[in-house]
Amino acid sequence: MPSYLEITPDKLARIIGTPNLPPLIDVRNDEDFGRDPRLIPGSIRRDFRRVIEWGPGIAESAIIFCQRGQKLGHGVAAHLRAMGKQAEVLEGGFEAWRDTEGLLVPEGKLPVRDANGRTVWVTRARPKIDRIACPWLIRRFIDPSAIFLFVPASEVALVGDRFAATPFDIEDVFWSHRGELCTFDVMVEEFCLTSAPLLHLARIVRGADTARPELAPEVAGLLAASLGLSRMFNDDLEQLETGLTLYDAFYRWCRDATGESHNWPNPKKGWRS
Repeated sequence: MPSYLEITPDKLARIIGTPNLPPLIDVRNDEDFGRDPRLIPGSIRRDFRRVIEWGPGIAESAIIFCQRGQKLGHGVAAHLRAMGKQAEVLEGGFEAWRDTEGLLVPEGKLPVRDANGRTVWVTRARPKIDRIACPWLIRRFIDPSAIFLFVPASEVALVGDRFAATPFDIEDVFWSHRGELCTFDVMVEEFCLTSAPLLHLARIVRGADTARPELAPEVAGLLAASLGLSRMFNDDLEQLETGLTLYDAFYRWCRDATGESHNWPNPKKGWRS
């Protein structure tokens, strides 16, 4: 049983992919990371030896993990608590998460981070479906601090080159449609995020993004909500922030509520149709 200073892999799995995930910090040493250079979704690596430098800049709470949930994790967490922050350590560390077959993202698939430790992405302006769904996936499972640049379609490649931003959802780039798959599908596959809920959501996104309503009953609802949002906002970043909530809801439905239905009013005793 974990102490009050620890969080179990099962409990962590319930908050990964949700807006409730606090900063998730990987403090494995270079040797341990080199043996398995994969990341727990949403985590960022920090040097445990420099916690005094980076610790003050994190939020008021954090989850820390090292290789086995021992000295490095607890040492960093104790330093953060001494700074007045709440900090928990993943029970059993990275090895426990891996052994429970938790999702793991290949570090080599991530773009180079900027000077502030953020990944930077660029795509076409006036997003509808894929260009909201992909940022949601990145923010919730890859890099919570990711930056998204929306520019005219003709400028995406040049902006990406000049500002070290990774282009997505345009032709002739790595992160784009492949055959019948949309960009969201590609990201789910390449980042090894192939859990049942995310694959279900990917099917809905694909149906809405590629005009195939037969892929899932929920396609029409996502399409309608997405097109409605695109008409509510002139600012693409404002639309993105609202769209994140939309995808949070669809993800939680895919994960937790597909078997639930709504029945109101309840039939009253003696009532007949």
